[in-house]
Amino acid sequence: MAIEKCINEFDVDDVIFEEGSTGRELFVVLEGKVDIAKINGASKTVIVTLGKGEFFGEMAVIDGSARSATAISAAPNTRVMRINHARFVYLVSQQPAFALMIMDALSRRLRASNAVTFRTANP
Repeated sequence: MAIEKCINEFDVDDVIFEEGSTGRELFVVLEGKVDIAKINGASKTVIVTLGKGEFFGEMAVIDGSARSATAISAAPNTRVMRINHARFVYLVSQQPAFALMIMDALSRRLRASNAVTFRTANP
């Protein structure tokens, strides 16, 4: 597949994917910004804003579960590259540094989530 077919461009507030949707792709921010958010009716809580070189959607590409949050473009001309499951598995198997990068990010994100959960449970 040509790399150009794996790149999508979004404008501000365009939804890249919604919480609860299925997807077997990971996304890498090439340009712009992406908000990872929880949506509850008209309320939006931004969990994190990601920029160039950062990735999102890794949980669904790893375990095939529904998306745990909504990804929304937060800047004009935001460009992301989609990495499908087959390509992800290939990269992990052929590039140990890529696998370590994913594990490092997952670990940091889990620690941050645990810290927030602990603070909320123990004010």
